[in-house]
Amino acid sequence: MHNHLVAALDIGGTKIAGALVDGRGQILVRTQAPTPAKEDGDTVMGAVREVLDGLAADPRWERATAVGIGSAGPVDASAGTVSPVNVPGWRDYPLVDRVRGAVGGLPVTLVGDGVAMTAAEHWLGAARGYDNALCMVVSTGVGGGLVLGGTLRPGPSGNAGHIGHISVDLDGDPCPCGSRGCVERIASGPNIARRALADGWRPGPDGDVTAAAVAASARAGDRIAVASFERAAQALAAGIAATATLVEIDIAVIGGGVAGAGDVLFVPLRRALRDYATLSFVQQLTVAPALMGNDAGLVGAAAAASLGEPDGAAAGVSS
Repeated sequence: MHNHLVAALDIGGTKIAGALVDGRGQILVRTQAPTPAKEDGDTVMGAVREVLDGLAADPRWERATAVGIGSAGPVDASAGTVSPVNVPGWRDYPLVDRVRGAVGGLPVTLVGDGVAMTAAEHWLGAARGYDNALCMVVSTGVGGGLVLGGTLRPGPSGNAGHIGHISVDLDGDPCPCGSRGCVERIASGPNIARRALADGWRPGPDGDVTAAAVAASARAGDRIAVASFERAAQALAAGIAATATLVEIDIAVIGGGVAGAGDVLFVPLRRALRDYATLSFVQQLTVAPALMGNDAGLVGAAAAASLGEPDGAAAGVSS
């Protein structure tokens, strides 16, 4: 076991999490700060520095040899910049340079949050042991990443595997990305709830109108709630099958809040996949729930910085 550590950052629109992660994927130190998402870019960077300062206050910081960042996107790993949709103060923000300056010049690796989740699941989670995998986050949005030939493949900009913006309904609703009928526009949590409400579903006495509430209704047999999840499952199946046909993946791992619906999602998803993954070389495709939970972003950011490579984790790309 190597003695070095990686400082990992998981940056989202709600919180910025940080950790020191060892060569087995264990989180030794954690810090966190709320994301001041409505503030200017330098204020948001101040929250990142706060998290890094919290890590640096631990004596084990001296063993940190690299920094891995998983960020909400879009990201541009080749330029070291981020433009998260839900952090308007960061547009082409030079995050890699700013973090490198804050940590005394340590090498910094940047990937999208979906790619980070993929790295974590391939290293220690549901995709461990698979050389070719698609891992997805189905939550407020739909993101993902690819492992091909046993290696994490984030692509030149760090966004490869972004399955949420594959169009699966050519005449479908406009998507905020500018296209139509995207997987995300059909299968994300807010869109599952939006469709259920439009079709006549009504929340319970607590007024909860999230996808989790729709899932609860579906478990209780509500026809409209079931139909909304079946439509989401169909969109996911179409996107997964298209990806499998293109690059021959062996497993699709699904995490994020919507995956918490369990069989409400996975039963119709596996059924729909049989209708879309029809060619002989994709018929054995496995679909599995993610295992890494809330730690996926941090562990994956560390894995993407090549921390796990000696133990067989996905190889990262340094910037």
